Amino acid sequence: MVIEYKTRTQIVVEAIREKILTGAIKAGEPLRQAVLAKELNVSRIPIREALLQLEAEGLVEFEAHKGATATKLSVEQVRELFDIRALLECNLLRQAIPKLSAVDLEKSEQILTEMAAAFNNEASRSSWSELNTRFHLSLYYAANRPLTYEIVQNLINNSDRYIRVHLLLAGGIDRADPEHTTLLTYCKNQQIDEACKLLYQHITAAADEIIAVLHK
Repeated sequence: MVIEYKTRTQIVVEAIREKILTGAIKAGEPLRQAVLAKELNVSRIPIREALLQLEAEGLVEFEAHKGATATKLSVEQVRELFDIRALLECNLLRQAIPKLSAVDLEKSEQILTEMAAAFNNEASRSSWSELNTRFHLSLYYAANRPLTYEIVQNLINNSDRYIRVHLLLAGGIDRADPEHTTLLTYCKNQQIDEACKLLYQHITAAADEIIAVLHK
């Protein structure tokens, strides 16, 4: 068993990220370093480092005379993020499918099982977004395109607050679950064109539904 060591800054990043993504910190809300430091029982140094990392993820922005704030939800950003994701993820999937091993597919299937269990347990539903990310990435890793894979990881991180809007407000889980199952079946059967078409529709349709919610 490998024990993952996390720095104080990493712990603070995860804590603030979770507050933003769950809505505990609202979009546009100022992020007061002194308040966060007291709440998380740390000095301002890891708070400042964490906010800079979250800025790189697109969750925090710094404004003159205002400091750090949680990034506001943007229709334009949704469209751009999800369009880029659709292109890059389909490219990775197309290259990964011929290389997916039985072990790879078993891992992806296990994640789907965990997702179903999380959805059926009210206390675990908040983990569904993380499992959703793990499922998608599990299908791309075999492509052996580390630079593209890293870019996709960052795009998904930047999309996460929107993904949660989709899952919680637009009923995305109900549609995503059967689509994930079908996608995995296509991968198992080496149906590359069908898998890529479904993935593209899966990502772009999510963007359409998120934009519809933001327009309300």
